[in-house]
Amino acid sequence: MANPVKVLVRKLKGRHAGHHGGAWKVAYADFVTAMMAFFLVMWIVGLNQTVKNAIASYFKDPVGFMRAIERGNKPIEVDTPGLLSYPDVAPDIRKDRIGARPRSKAEERKKFGEVKKGLEKIIGQSPDLKDLAKSVRINIVDAGLRIDLVESAKDLFFDSGSAAMKPRTCKLLQRVARELGELPNRVVIEGHTDSRPYAGPNGWTNWELSTARANAARAVMETSGLQAGQVIEVRGLADRMPLDPGHRDSFRNRRVSMLLPFSERLKQVKE
Repeated sequence: MANPVKVLVRKLKGRHAGHHGGAWKVAYADFVTAMMAFFLVMWIVGLNQTVKNAIASYFKDPVGFMRAIERGNKPIEVDTPGLLSYPDVAPDIRKDRIGARPRSKAEERKKFGEVKKGLEKIIGQSPDLKDLAKSVRINIVDAGLRIDLVESAKDLFFDSGSAAMKPRTCKLLQRVARELGELPNRVVIEGHTDSRPYAGPNGWTNWELSTARANAARAVMETSGLQAGQVIEVRGLADRMPLDPGHRDSFRNRRVSMLLPFSERLKQVKE
């Protein structure tokens, strides 16, 4: 005859909270989170418009914000008591001048001339940048103000075959961005290469390389002085617009360009 099976029943005593479970913890956590969000919103509402815009600029481009910090830029600088400024990270804290009443073309041309002289002076007198002065071309053309960073056999703005920017290029673009950010004009950024065949990683060609370099320039300039929304277009043009059409494979055709269209011309294009 088989041995009978013994069933052991254990009764737990003294534990009265078991039937409550952990639901109260979840509810409490939700309550604390909601209160934190409420007080955060109330804090932001009480700030001045300058700081509000600075906070908004971070959420618009957090990656660019962190890259600016990695480059050594200060996210916050205190100039005067009660006034915060973010010169290299949150350029749109200043009063937004984009969309301001367009000047006449003659007035814009005069202003572009002043910016041209100012940039040439800044670059020429800067110990870190004066060696690049010959590689920076600033001209007032039919379309507007054009700034070309033209590579030479000696001065390269990017690592060869890459969109990785040289440290001096970054500094140069930062200085240019601070000047252009004071203008109401929109900005178009272009990347150009020479005609030499390029076969980069992931099947990249000169089209992708020129686009990546233009976009790298945009990222630096938008976190260094340009207003939020000031850049309206990033173009990668490969070798289709050479500076030296007779020598399309020349290094002189490799460049990054910034174009500030005349307000009148931009209006005609939109229409």
